[in-house]
Amino acid sequence: MSPLESWAGFWSRLSADTLDRLDDLASPDLRFVDPFNDVSGRAPVKALLQRMLGELGCASFVVQDWAMGAKGGYLRWDFSATIAGQRLLLEGMSEVRFDPDGKVILHRDHWDAGGQVYARVPLLGLGIRLMRKRLSG
Repeated sequence: MSPLESWAGFWSRLSADTLDRLDDLASPDLRFVDPFNDVSGRAPVKALLQRMLGELGCASFVVQDWAMGAKGGYLRWDFSATIAGQRLLLEGMSEVRFDPDGKVILHRDHWDAGGQVYARVPLLGLGIRLMRKRLSG
């Protein structure tokens, strides 16, 4: 199994019980970046994921596809969870970079926080929708 397939499997099976697999798959210098976080080090990334799993209900990733490029790998995924009694569904992609030993050194998530999260907040969402309408012509 390639390092990218192992990494995709980690996210697909992410739970409080599987967090320790991070130690086998990632470099001690792992950097995790998403629209809300920029965290470096395995322990801080593990703590971030543990907090996310604790705060969100039924959190799960489904990796839909992956590809390996010349300089890194890419995962396309769907994320679902429950927050404040409401279902949250996100679509995104992750850029994954590896060290020479095949350990993950960078995991950078790309997803539309404005359209998939902020737009669902009542007043903030109204402002985002109005701005999009103006910008679209």
